[in-house]
Amino acid sequence: MGIAFAVASPWIVGPLATIWRVRRSRDLRDEPGTPPPNAPLVSVIVPARNERRNIESCVRAVLDGDYRDIELIIVDDRSTDGTADAARLAAGGDARVRIVENPELPEGWFGKPWACATGAANAHGQILCFTDADARHGPHLIARAVTAMIGRDLGMLSVAGHQELGSFWERIVQPQVFWMLATRYGGTDAINASPRAWDKIANGQCIFVRRAAYDAIGGHGAVHDRVAEDVALAQRLFSAGQRTELVLGEEDLTTRMYTSLGEIMAGWRKNVFAGGRDAMPWGRIGQIIFPALLLTSPVLTALPPIVLAAASLMGAPPWLVLAASIAVIAEVATWVAVYRWMRAPIRYALLFPLGAAVFAVIAIQAIARGARVEWKGRAYVTTSRAPRTSR
Repeated sequence: MGIAFAVASPWIVGPLATIWRVRRSRDLRDEPGTPPPNAPLVSVIVPARNERRNIESCVRAVLDGDYRDIELIIVDDRSTDGTADAARLAAGGDARVRIVENPELPEGWFGKPWACATGAANAHGQILCFTDADARHGPHLIARAVTAMIGRDLGMLSVAGHQELGSFWERIVQPQVFWMLATRYGGTDAINASPRAWDKIANGQCIFVRRAAYDAIGGHGAVHDRVAEDVALAQRLFSAGQRTELVLGEEDLTTRMYTSLGEIMAGWRKNVFAGGRDAMPWGRIGQIIFPALLLTSPVLTALPPIVLAAASLMGAPPWLVLAASIAVIAEVATWVAVYRWMRAPIRYALLFPLGAAVFAVIAIQAIARGARVEWKGRAYVTTSRAPRTSR
């Protein structure tokens, strides 16, 4: 019995530690939902490339918010699906909305940083809000974010909202990715308190940044060749002496990142290796060992059920069958907690081995591609750059 619990302990202690760390998080709903006195102009910038299916609800959500002193800049990034027309229809003639055509992508730039830079160049606000077309702002989001930035003297505030999971494969794969991120970074308190740049992250679906701080580091030009430009931007701002924070905002921001297995695989294949590698600690050493670390999560997740099945069929020692059984029970309990956290149907927790297998395929494909990244009809080659260790 003792040896069985000892062998299974990593699948018990590890998740409990992650859950404890995640619970130590600041939530945006703790801020008042009304605009502060003398509220500054906020420029909401939406980079949009072939986002017709999302742009209308995005525009309407921003315009319906309680914070009225805004300008909304839609950067139409060479769309071919009528994104700009859909945005105009949603705006309904609101004078706060402008649609900007993105110039041709320069050599060496990634698409999203270029579209964000174009939006910033056309913005007049003291605070810039970079948000994705598939993000839905709650009515109090901007007011709460601006209040937090002013009250805590932040250079950057990023909001991690609720992830909507509509289809079978979203419910299978997305929790695997977000649990891996939670295991790596913990809750927002740990991220915000860390003195190390490599621990700083941001959610590109919603980033607020002071214009002066943004310009001081060179804006998105400083991260023009980063596939995870949100993480790189947070690290650059922190290294430049700015206070940066990540907060939860599940009542204030909702995003549905992908709607099909193909989109899920393409999206995470783009980010999970090339982007994750640049956020690794220990400089070049960290980047070298990152592929092995990336595969560790799905392998450890799938290992107990595989061992249990094999042990049951092959007549393994009783202690091994018991250890695998304990680990599987601990994993089911963990994934039930994860699915509750993500507000997804609990029954999908039983399919965690399938989610781990799909994520392993994504990780292997991403590692095999290495520096080559493809997204929305564009191909890029990333360059490896380790984050600074501290300020």
